[in-house]
Amino acid sequence: MQLPHVYRVTKYDPADRDDHGRYVGVEDTVSDHGKVEAACLQAVAVFAADTGVDRLLVREPQVASLVHFGFGPILEDFGLSTLLPGGLADFHDGAEVPLDIALELVRLMLRDSGCYCRLEVEGAFAVHVGWDQYVYLGSSRPCHRARAVTRGLGLFVERIDVSPYEFEPDEDGVRRPGDDAFWSAVHEAVACGRAGLLEEVYVQNASRWHRLTPSTVDTVRAGLAPRARLAVWPDLSSDVAEVLGALPSEGLIEGVWQDRDGRIHSGVADNDEYPELAARMAAADAAALLSVYADDRVPLLSAVMPDSDGALRARWQVERSLIDRSQGIRQ
Repeated sequence: MQLPHVYRVTKYDPADRDDHGRYVGVEDTVSDHGKVEAACLQAVAVFAADTGVDRLLVREPQVASLVHFGFGPILEDFGLSTLLPGGLADFHDGAEVPLDIALELVRLMLRDSGCYCRLEVEGAFAVHVGWDQYVYLGSSRPCHRARAVTRGLGLFVERIDVSPYEFEPDEDGVRRPGDDAFWSAVHEAVACGRAGLLEEVYVQNASRWHRLTPSTVDTVRAGLAPRARLAVWPDLSSDVAEVLGALPSEGLIEGVWQDRDGRIHSGVADNDEYPELAARMAAADAAALLSVYADDRVPLLSAVMPDSDGALRARWQVERSLIDRSQGIRQ
């Protein structure tokens, strides 16, 4: 739900913007790790206080993957191990954090440390961090005191209609719960040999892979991350040489392989990196190649894990499966 009061909070003087709203002044676009960063965090805190919020939900978390556009170094565990008890494992959609931890997450985002999320309280408050130290604050209240305090910190507060980082669903995505009906279909696909691999996207750009057999489906289901996105694929092939022989001549490809210890790995490579990927996969017990391009990456089944009460509160969507595409489903 879009909030009625949304503000852009920055260190950039509006007087130094051109006719298109682009900043043309001399302020640096990276965090100073000091006074300005502290002022941004204090602004978030005072807006939260004016709204009556002291706990926020992590929404649509993501971590850096193939390309990291930030200027800061990517920290080990993306800096999350010092903030959350389980580190990255606790950085999931719907995780509730106290305000002090939320402020530290904002700090990591301001420093381009490799993790990102929206921080929100439904219908009441939202914090979105954009590029170049832009912070967008939404509230159910006008926050007069917070605006005055923030200006006193040397920051600029501008009223806008909507945060440019407001969640927008993918037109081609599907929103489907990983409920009992979904898992019944998984059981059936595994039992008849059509499926044997589950991709668990527990945060954007980070996946875990699970080999499925009729006796392990329920165990895998019980251990999945909250609100994870799921994709079910055909099983890995034991003919690794044949799999490697199917490497395309160019473009990106994802290799998935199981080593002799039973661990499953994955890696994305372009044609310059095919030799390295092939070398890593050559000694595997089983392997597969998956396209990374949306039009060609079509799982057998897909869903999003619901909450423990069965409700699907995650807003993100999954890739349309073979069934969806055959039926022309768009949700």
